[in-house]
Amino acid sequence: MAFHAQPPDQLYADRANLASARRAADAWAAELTGNPTAFDAAWKLARADYWLGGHARENERRTFLEAGIEAGRKAAALQPSRPEGHFWIAANMGALAESFGLRAGLRYRKPIREELETVLKIDPAFMHGSADRALGRWYFKVPGLFGGSDKKAEAHLRASLTYNDRSTISRFFLAEVLLDTGRKEEARAEIQRVIDAPLDPDWAPEDLEYKAKARALLARLK
Repeated sequence: MAFHAQPPDQLYADRANLASARRAADAWAAELTGNPTAFDAAWKLARADYWLGGHARENERRTFLEAGIEAGRKAAALQPSRPEGHFWIAANMGALAESFGLRAGLRYRKPIREELETVLKIDPAFMHGSADRALGRWYFKVPGLFGGSDKKAEAHLRASLTYNDRSTISRFFLAEVLLDTGRKEEARAEIQRVIDAPLDPDWAPEDLEYKAKARALLARLK
């Protein structure tokens, strides 16, 4: 009986199983090696590397995220007027900045913002307002001395919610901003919305993670 390899999109849909995510990344990397102009393979590899960079073994994470930046750059070079490459460059850089200390944060601070602002210019509705959500996170995480601002963070997060008001990630990030600005009851309401939101079939693994984070945060607030 002939063996038919599972399409990488199907493998990636099962990314909660890390072995599937790795196989998807390997398939897109192989496609890109065989055809360096394969735009979809480039950005999908950047997306898979981002997921693996947040979930693989600790000693592998930086390698995946750096590979994700490189794949995103290939996508952005192939199709500079499309949002995917720019967004996944920023996402991988953001994960590096959050996970690997102040030096990484300072190194990637400016290019993250520039890539996300490029996405906003190309298509602010891309992936349910994900550029606004990521910029909201940027303004929240970056120290005020370097351009961070809770006010701008909140504005970008609320803008992202105009595209998808059930986004568990945007609402969780908004709750963190509200807590940081002393608005505990508003934050509690946002956290509850995360817990109550229906699962998005395309983003179920992410939704489940943020629902777990929301329950943990709510328990600490009680």
